[in-house]
Amino acid sequence: MRLTTKGRFAVTAMLDLALRHGNGPVTLAGISERQSISLSYLEQLFGKLRRAELVESVRGPGGGYTLAKSAEQISVADIITAVDEPVDATQCGGRENCHDNHRCMTHDLWTNLNATIFDYLSKVTLFSLVAEQHAKDVNVMQDKREATPQRARVTPTGAM
Repeated sequence: MRLTTKGRFAVTAMLDLALRHGNGPVTLAGISERQSISLSYLEQLFGKLRRAELVESVRGPGGGYTLAKSAEQISVADIITAVDEPVDATQCGGRENCHDNHRCMTHDLWTNLNATIFDYLSKVTLFSLVAEQHAKDVNVMQDKREATPQRARVTPTGAM
C-alpha cells in the first residue's frame, strides 16, 4: 500500500490544527511554516477538508481555520478520504483486471489488506494523535517565528 504525500500532508496539517484547537483560528501560513508544507498545497488540501466539513474557515483579521468537529470525532481515515487519497494495495485499483484483464490470484489478499488498513485508520482519531504528541513531550507547539535563539554566556572559567 502506498500513501502519497497528499494523505500524509493532510494528516500532518490536521494534527497541527488540532494541537492548537481552542486558541482561535490557525493560519495556513503558520501551518506551512511549522510543518514545511507549501502554502498553495495547503490551500488545496484545506479546500477539500472544508468541503468534507472537517474544518471551518474564519475570514478577516485573525482568521484562519478551526476544526469543524471535535478531535474525537475526526479519524485519520476521514482526513485521507476527504482529500481523495485512495487506500488501495491492489495493483489494479480494485478493477480486478491486473492479470491480462482478469483478476489476479492475490486480489483477495490485497483487498482484505485494504479493509484492515482502513479499519485501523478509522479507529485512530486526531484526539489520540494529539494525546500521543503531548505524551512524547515534543515541542510541536513552538512557532518558528516566535523562536529567538538563546546565546550561552561563557564565563572566563568556561562555566555556563
